[in-house]
Amino acid sequence: MNIQLICSDIDGTLLNKDRELSIATIEQIKRLSHIPFILISSRMPKAMTHLQGQLGIKNLALIAYNGGLVLENETVVDSTEISTSIIDKLHKTILNTELHFSLYHANEWYVPELDYWAKREANNTKVDPEIQAIDVTIANWKKEDKGAHKIMIMGDAEDIDRVVEIIKDQFDSEIIGYRSKDTYLEIAPKSISKKTAIEVLLNSHYPKLALENVVAFGDNYNDIEMLKAVGVGVAVSNAIEEVLEVSSTVTDTNKNDGVAKFLRDFL
Repeated sequence: MNIQLICSDIDGTLLNKDRELSIATIEQIKRLSHIPFILISSRMPKAMTHLQGQLGIKNLALIAYNGGLVLENETVVDSTEISTSIIDKLHKTILNTELHFSLYHANEWYVPELDYWAKREANNTKVDPEIQAIDVTIANWKKEDKGAHKIMIMGDAEDIDRVVEIIKDQFDSEIIGYRSKDTYLEIAPKSISKKTAIEVLLNSHYPKLALENVVAFGDNYNDIEMLKAVGVGVAVSNAIEEVLEVSSTVTDTNKNDGVAKFLRDFL
């Protein structure tokens, strides 16, 4: 293996049962400090930088929002957003439901109220949202000429099923929804993915490298394209079946330091 770049998903892959970096994981990544280690996640940047600090990689780029935002030292390398017109249309389709609707742009996270879902996500990511009506956020973003890097919809699984169908019927060419859990739907621009973001990073920072020089770790639907494209795509054994099927190899679960074990044994 001629591996010269490591990319890893965070939730369900790199973090342990307490949603933290284990000592073993930190040790292995620091041991391989000569190989750039890139965090690549659906999270917002603010929910990733504290992990970069623990790993000693704050000098490296990070890929947030499933590839929608690539940053290096808070400088934007690449950005793709969902337009306010699509946000508005999608929001109106769920107005009379109990579904939670969050909007993200860079390090901004807006929720209409601090409900069960907002509190749960804040606890998971260690970032607190700003409370603001969705209509107000949309209006402000129109004035500022910006959109959403991610829309998060959370709630009852059957209600989420209906939103998935709405996206397929009305917005299929523009946005895509990733089901991280039955009750979580993360919506991103359809033109981007973790794979496209790695390609952007290779072109901008590592022009002598190709996808075949990359090892990537993942566990869920939004990791599939990335794991199929890189030189070595590694699934943690707790990954969904679709990820296990497309990966080059499988390591232990995230709870049992699967990423650390692969790095120890093969790099």
